[in-house]
Amino acid sequence: MNKSLVLTGMMGVGKSTIGRLLAKKLNLKFIDIDKIIEKQEKKSITKIFELKGETYFRKLEEKTTIKALKGNISVFALGGGAFINKSVRKEVLKTSCSVWLSLKIELLIKRYNKNKNRPLLNTGNLEKNLKKIYYSRKKIYSLANYKVNCDNVEKFKIVDEIIKMYEKHCS
Repeated sequence: MNKSLVLTGMMGVGKSTIGRLLAKKLNLKFIDIDKIIEKQEKKSITKIFELKGETYFRKLEEKTTIKALKGNISVFALGGGAFINKSVRKEVLKTSCSVWLSLKIELLIKRYNKNKNRPLLNTGNLEKNLKKIYYSRKKIYSLANYKVNCDNVEKFKIVDEIIKMYEKHCS
């Protein structure tokens, strides 16, 4: 493998879960960009948004992501909004094999109702906010090299599908 594998998609789609499994099977390091930021800042993403705002977070996310992508070949889980950033997207597409993990809005809503740790969805109407974010990002997520539909698909099947694609097209 001569390229990193980068997972993008909506928050809560399973990038971290799938990424960990992929890294283990591919014998690569797993890097969760949000976790790096939380460790660096010694605060949760929610707290960073609350205390310093989205603009601060996005600049930090861009810097952290681009720096991480320049390291060793790894499996990366991007934050939900990272791929929307033009500089991040350009670096991902230049250096890595990117996969958009896609999930229907109805399934995302179910997941968000279980986990309230999503700063962009914590205010107002969840479904309305989610649809607004989802439809604004969908077109940009589609710029990833590959799309994997995760609707009602078992996580190990998703992992196997990505590995086949990665080994065939990205190594």
